[in-house]
Amino acid sequence: MKEINVTGQKREALGKKASKTLRKEGLVPCNLYGLAEQDGKPVAKSFAIAMTELRKIIYTPHIYVINLNIDGESHTAILKEIQFHPVTDAVLHVDFLEVNDQKPITIGIPVKLTGLSQGVRGRMNLSIRKIEVTAPYQQIPEHLDIDVTALKIGKSIKVGELSFEGLEIATGKEVIVCSIKMTRAAMSAAANAQA
Repeated sequence: MKEINVTGQKREALGKKASKTLRKEGLVPCNLYGLAEQDGKPVAKSFAIAMTELRKIIYTPHIYVINLNIDGESHTAILKEIQFHPVTDAVLHVDFLEVNDQKPITIGIPVKLTGLSQGVRGRMNLSIRKIEVTAPYQQIPEHLDIDVTALKIGKSIKVGELSFEGLEIATGKEVIVCSIKMTRAAMSAAANAQA
């Protein structure tokens, strides 16, 4: 996984009114969940990050290990959840998850199809863009390469058929990753060949 450095500042005032004020200043309210616990429940650290800093993490196909610097305090984290405004698509809130090398994490990894299948006469249909995997964060790759060379027209690859060294797949086994459907042109060519 790629690494990126992001700087934030602690939030003293919490609540809707304080969050609204932050957004007007170009800052996004954030929480960091993870290692700190109180009464067996995770404790969140509240902070804010400038929207210009968050753009590098949110609007990209890559997944990052984020080196968070909150008022001089360093944390290693991943992006957990982003909350967008339902109408304007503005970023309202971001949750981060603190990671360490002992505890495995579950994260969605982008799928990358490799090879050229017999289905060049067909249409490749990518059903899911990411596959959830569980592993220590250092072992998580930037993307999962799936070879489609042996895929024939009308066939598909399911998550249960895949395996990656050092990674435990968390997505359901019956989920279809990609399939090849016959195009209309290929169907009519096949019908003309039989006639």
